[in-house]
Amino acid sequence: MIKNILIVDDDPVQIRFLSERLSHNGYQVVSALEAAEGLQLAMDQQPDLILLDVMMPIINGYNFCHLLKFQKDKKNIPIILVTARDDEEDIKIGMEMGADAYIVKPVEIKSLIHTIKLLETKGQERL
Repeated sequence: MIKNILIVDDDPVQIRFLSERLSHNGYQVVSALEAAEGLQLAMDQQPDLILLDVMMPIINGYNFCHLLKFQKDKKNIPIILVTARDDEEDIKIGMEMGADAYIVKPVEIKSLIHTIKLLETKGQERL
């Protein structure tokens, strides 16, 4: 069951928006403003799901996703890329890097919750 969500985004307004909405829907949220910090949190805390921005300095979301999915004990953590990049090529790259879903900003909370629940169901099927 997905309960703990890590949000990695360099926009504090986006983090606050998502954190408030997800907390209101019963999720526990931790966040990071940069990818390196987010990777460390993912390694240390084993979140149930990660919401990940693509356009971040130093380590972008694609590289973050790729790095995490190559960790044997972390590869099953679902990652939803949440980004303003909406070209088909961007979506293709995200999925090739290991993302489990791709949501374009601005985020519609009902759609995000629906996607989280779909990934939760998909994860339970693996058991």
